[in-house]
Amino acid sequence: MDLQQLVNSFEPMTCIMSVQVFDDGSYGNIRIVCGNKPYIDSIENPDNIAFGGMLKNTFIPDSPYERYIPKDLNFEDVCYRCAVLKKPAHAYIHPERYDFWVDMYLMPIAADSGNTYYMTYSQELTPCAQSDRMSNVAPSVAADVLETCIKLRGTKDFKHTMDEVICDIRNLCEADKVCLILTDKQKRSFSVLSEAASTPERNYSVEKYLRDTYEDFYDIIETWDDTIAGSTCLIAKDERDMSVLKERNPVWYQSLKEVGVNTIVLYPLKNVDETIGYIWALNFDTEKTTQIRATLEGSSFFIASEIVNRQLMEKLKRISSSDILTGVKNRNAMNQKIDDIIEGKEQIPEKTAVIFVDLNGLKQINDNGGHATGDKLLKQAADILKNTFEGSDIYRAGGDEFMVLAMDISPKALEEKLEKLKLYQSGSEAVSFSLGYCYSEGKIDIRQAMSVADKRMYKDKQLFYERFPERRRK
Repeated sequence: MDLQQLVNSFEPMTCIMSVQVFDDGSYGNIRIVCGNKPYIDSIENPDNIAFGGMLKNTFIPDSPYERYIPKDLNFEDVCYRCAVLKKPAHAYIHPERYDFWVDMYLMPIAADSGNTYYMTYSQELTPCAQSDRMSNVAPSVAADVLETCIKLRGTKDFKHTMDEVICDIRNLCEADKVCLILTDKQKRSFSVLSEAASTPERNYSVEKYLRDTYEDFYDIIETWDDTIAGSTCLIAKDERDMSVLKERNPVWYQSLKEVGVNTIVLYPLKNVDETIGYIWALNFDTEKTTQIRATLEGSSFFIASEIVNRQLMEKLKRISSSDILTGVKNRNAMNQKIDDIIEGKEQIPEKTAVIFVDLNGLKQINDNGGHATGDKLLKQAADILKNTFEGSDIYRAGGDEFMVLAMDISPKALEEKLEKLKLYQSGSEAVSFSLGYCYSEGKIDIRQAMSVADKRMYKDKQLFYERFPERRRK
C-alpha cells in the first residue's frame, strides 16, 4: 500500500502513524510515517495555528511523534487502541500546552506489517471551544455526563449531591478510591470536598491522612500540572505508564507506591485557565480507560462550573453579610438574624445576652487625624470585640456602633467579658467603649432586649462625655 498516496487523498490535515508492538504485547515507538500538505503545513508554516505549539518545525517522515509534541500517555493509549486493537477514536480536546482546541479522528488501516500497525490521524484545529463538537460523544458517555449535570443543577444540598457524583465516578472507574480535592494557588492550600471508597477498609479520611503524613501536601499538588505535561489529564494504567510517572515526579510516585497505588487517573478541574482542583481515581479498571477518559472529560467541565458557581455565591453571601472594614457581620446580616428570630425560623437559647457597644470619640478622631485613623480605630475595636466574645455573633450596626448577640452564656461569664471591655473606658485617644446590655435566662423578646440594651448604652455614653467633655462630638 502506498501510504503517501493514501494520505494525500484526505482533504483535512492528516498523517499516517505507526505503532510498534513487542512480543509481550507492550508497545514501543509511535511514529508519524508521512503526512499530507495541510498536515505538514501545521508543523512548518508559521501562519498555521499549530506552528507555535510544535517542538520542532521541520517535518521528517517516520519520526517519533515526540519530535513534535511532548510525550503524552493519553495520546499513546488512543493510538495503540486504534492501530493495534482496531478501534476508531474521536476526541475534541484542549491540551494545556496549546492555545487552541483539537478535533481529532483516528482510523485503523489494513497496512500492518509484522509487528508494526498503522492508522490515519486527521485533525481540525479551532481557536475556541465549539459546543457542537464538544457534544459529539458516545451515547453512554453523554448519558453519564448529562446525569451529572442534572444532579448538580437541581440540588439544594450541594455537598450531598457532590458525594453522589463522586460515588458515581468511583463506580464507573471501579476504583479503590476516588477523591475530589479543591486547591487555592494563592493561599497554597487544599481541602477535600468529596471522596468515595470501594470497601469500608478504604473509607478513611483522605484529608486527614494527607495532613498527618505530609508536612505540606501542597508541595506535591503544585507538581501535578508539570506531571500532566500539557495533556488534558494523567492516566497511568500499567507499569510502563507508572514508570513515566516515576521519571516525571519521583517524590509523588514513591508516595503512591507506599499506599499500594498501581494505576491512577488524575483529572484537573479548570475554570477558564485556572485550576481549582483535581479528581483522582486510584487502582481503577484499566479496561474502561477510554470510557473513563471520555466521561471525565465532559463531567469535569460541569463539576468545575458548579463548584465555581457555588464558591461565587458563597463569596457574594459573605460580602453581603460582612462589614468589609472590620470583618464582623454587617447591619444587613443583623437585620436578617433578627427577622429570622422574630419569624421563628431560628430559636435562641434561654441564656442570651444582647450587648450594644459604641466607640467613643470617633468623630473627633476622624476630624483631627483623618478617616484613615478612624478606620484603624474601628478595626481595633472590632478585634477587641472578636477576642472578647469569641464564638458570638458580632455586628457593625452603624458607623461607630456594634451589637453582640451572645448565646448560651452564663451571668458570670457575661460579667467577666463586660468588665474586660470597661477597661477600655478612658479619656485617652485609645479605643474607648460605651456599653449597654440586656440579659435573659428565660424566653426573650429580641426586639425588647435590643431596645433595653440600646437605651443603657446611650446612658453609659452620656456618663462618659460628662467625665470627658473634651471627647464630645462636635
